[in-house]
Amino acid sequence: MLTSLALIFLVGLAMAAFCQRLKLPRIIGMLVTGIVLGPYVLNLLDPSILSISADLRQMALIIILLKAGLSLNLADLKKVGRPAVLMACVPASCEILGFVLLAPLVLGITRTEAAVMGAVLAAVSPAVVVPRMVQLMEGRYGTDKSIPQLIMAGASCDGIFVIVLFSTFAGMAQGGSAHLLDLASIPVSMVLGILLGAAAGFGLSLFFETAYAHKHYVRNSMKVIVVLGTAFLLMAVQTWLENIVSLSGLLAVVSMACVLKLKSAPSVSYRLSEKFGKLWLAAEVILFVLVGAAVDIRYTLDAGIAAVGMIFLALGFRCVGVCLCLVKTPLTKKERLFCVIAYLPKATVQAAIGSVPLAMGLPCGQIVLSVAVLAILITAPLGAIGMDATYKRLLSREEPPLPSSQKTRT
Repeated sequence: MLTSLALIFLVGLAMAAFCQRLKLPRIIGMLVTGIVLGPYVLNLLDPSILSISADLRQMALIIILLKAGLSLNLADLKKVGRPAVLMACVPASCEILGFVLLAPLVLGITRTEAAVMGAVLAAVSPAVVVPRMVQLMEGRYGTDKSIPQLIMAGASCDGIFVIVLFSTFAGMAQGGSAHLLDLASIPVSMVLGILLGAAAGFGLSLFFETAYAHKHYVRNSMKVIVVLGTAFLLMAVQTWLENIVSLSGLLAVVSMACVLKLKSAPSVSYRLSEKFGKLWLAAEVILFVLVGAAVDIRYTLDAGIAAVGMIFLALGFRCVGVCLCLVKTPLTKKERLFCVIAYLPKATVQAAIGSVPLAMGLPCGQIVLSVAVLAILITAPLGAIGMDATYKRLLSREEPPLPSSQKTRT
């Protein structure tokens, strides 16, 4: 197992650095590493690592969601307003609709399985989008109309929305059929998850404050362990109550992180987010390499043409969804085109949940994973290169404010 872990980290990081030098997303290198080291090519990974990969992926997903909740700037959402809220759910919903309508014809799967596939594929990748939006804000491109803030806020919430839908659709697929009651349970699951997470976040903030008031200072590293343990417990609560009431453990995790950020001092929430960012550095390598290792490259090649066609058809639905979100906004046609390009890349969420249907034993598990990996390999470079190549032509640059001394002279 130690040899396998050494290969995962060293080769994975080396390939990630190589892709970075080529101006490609790092995750491409990690996925390729997993495919090459995995059982379907060189078979260099210990089976014991692969046997616990589902649990490792879920832990990585929890870390992603905690970091997202602690980093989510609710002020940005409020500032941008309606378009940001719409961008968090409408493009993903349109893409899922595209899969539900077309995947049974193109890939020969059922409607419920198509919904599962759509939920896996529908999220935009914050790992690709957010760093570029930060760069645009620093360069003042599109900031006069808050375009980077709009895209970043929507992308931060988009994955959360999709993951909640995925957990519901996957449960429906396990049951073998879709009922109206299953769909009605989605808002119930979301509301209960938010309430449970908010209660947990409030309780944690009260615990940390009380400890500090009694001069029992809790180090940030210890806070990370407590928060992570509570997040694991929230996921367990979902399992305990699954036969009683529908509850989204993943949304509870995000809600807990958001409340913890609101109730904590800005410096504390920043440090916690930073700590989880460091945890994510290791979790990211394990996650993407193990996802690559789970891909049967022969199956993926067989499904290749149809799968690639389905990916691009669904992207068409996504582009329509982005355009709908921007109706009645002051954005020009060029600025709207940039928003469409920025919402193309997929990576993190697809890697986190792409192999879950296969682990659950769903008949569509292998095809869902294959399409998810193909989508990452196609859309992550497409979106990243597209943003880098077009932002100077599609976005206007806001002039920096004049220094006060120059204002006085003028």
